[in-house]
Amino acid sequence: MTQPTIRGTVAPAPAAGTLPLLVLGPSLGTTTALWDGVAARLSASWRVLCFDLPGHGVSPATREPFTVAEVADAVIALVDSVGGGAFHYAGVSFSGAVGLELALRHPERLQSLAVICSAARIGTVAGWVERAARIRGSGTPSIIAGSAERWFAPGFLDRDPAAGSAALDQLLDVDDESYALCCEALAEFDVTDAAAGIRVPTLCVAGEFDRSTPPAQLAALARRIPGARLETIDGAAHLAPLERPAEAAALLEAHLGRQAARSRTAAETYSEGMAVRRAVLGDAHVDAATAAITPETADFQDFITRYAWGEIWSRPGLDRRTRSFLTLACLVSGGHENELGMHVRAALTNGLTRREISEAILHTAIYAGVPAANSALTVVRDTFTTIDAQRSN
Repeated sequence: MTQPTIRGTVAPAPAAGTLPLLVLGPSLGTTTALWDGVAARLSASWRVLCFDLPGHGVSPATREPFTVAEVADAVIALVDSVGGGAFHYAGVSFSGAVGLELALRHPERLQSLAVICSAARIGTVAGWVERAARIRGSGTPSIIAGSAERWFAPGFLDRDPAAGSAALDQLLDVDDESYALCCEALAEFDVTDAAAGIRVPTLCVAGEFDRSTPPAQLAALARRIPGARLETIDGAAHLAPLERPAEAAALLEAHLGRQAARSRTAAETYSEGMAVRRAVLGDAHVDAATAAITPETADFQDFITRYAWGEIWSRPGLDRRTRSFLTLACLVSGGHENELGMHVRAALTNGLTRREISEAILHTAIYAGVPAANSALTVVRDTFTTIDAQRSN
C-alpha cells in the first residue's frame, strides 16, 4: 500500500492565520464544494481547510492501492504543509472514516472529531468490490443515477436542482481508477472494535433519510465512542452538509465551541471575557465596576467575567445583536430593572435601534406580563433621555 497525495484549499477569512484550524473532508465522489455552504458560515471563527480525496477535485490521481488509514496519514501531511499543529476535523462518509482513523492513529493532533453520515464499517466488502469493478469497466457515468438516489433526500433535486446537478457533474470528473481504489479501501475498512478506544471529543451526525449510512449506524458508533454525542439533521440524506448547510454549520459551531471552551485556561477565558465585556458595555462602565471591587465582591466579578462574558457571550452560535435581544427579554421577564439600563446601552452598541428595543419589550409584555413591560419601558425611556442629555453636553 502507498500513502496517496491529497490537496486542499483554505477558505478566505479575515485574520485566518490567527484562527484555530478546522479540516473538512468530502464524501466519495464529491469535492471540496460539498462544504461550500458550511465553510462560508464558519470561516469567520475558524481557519477552514477543505481537502479532496485522491483523484477528486484538485488532488492528483493515483494508481497505487491505499488504505483509509493511509489517507488519514495524508491528511496529517497536508496539515503539516499549511503550518502543522493540532486541528479540529469533520468528514462525510469516506472522510468520516478518515476521521476515525485520525482519532486512532494521531490522537495527539486531533482536538475534536465530527463523523457525518459515516460509520465504523460502511457497506459490505462485496458491494465495494462490485462497484470498483463497475467503475473500471464503465466509468463514473455508470453510477450517476444510483448516486443521485443515495446522496439526496426525497425532493431535494426539485428544490435545489443547481446544487444537485453541480455535485453530480463533479462526479463525472473524478478519475475512474482513483475512485475504484477508494472503493477497495472502504472494502477493507472496519474499526468497529477499535472505535471504543477513541478518546477525542466526538460528534456523530446522521442524515434523516440516509440509506448508505442510516441513523442507526451513527447511533451505534456514538455508543461505542466514550462521551460521543449524536445528532440527526432532519430532511437530509447522505450529503447532509450540501443539503442542509445551515443546520450542519450550527451543529459544528456548537461542537467546536464546546471544545474551544474546554481547552482554554481560566486566565484565557477571563481575558477574552473582559474584552467582550468592554466591547459590549463600554470601557467607562467596566472601569467603574472594576474600581468598585472589594474583597467580598472580587470572586463574583471574576465569575461573571469568565462565565457570562468569556463563556456565553463569546460563543459563536449567536451574534451579539441576537444575544442583546434575548438579554433584554430575560431581564424584563425576571423584573431585573437594576440591570436593564446597562443592557439597553449594550443593545444600542450591538446594533439594535431604539425602535427595536421598544418592540422587544412590547413583545415580552404578552409573555412576561404588562406590569413588567411597563416598568421596563420606564427604564428604557430614562436611559434614552440620559443618553440624549450626555450627547448634547
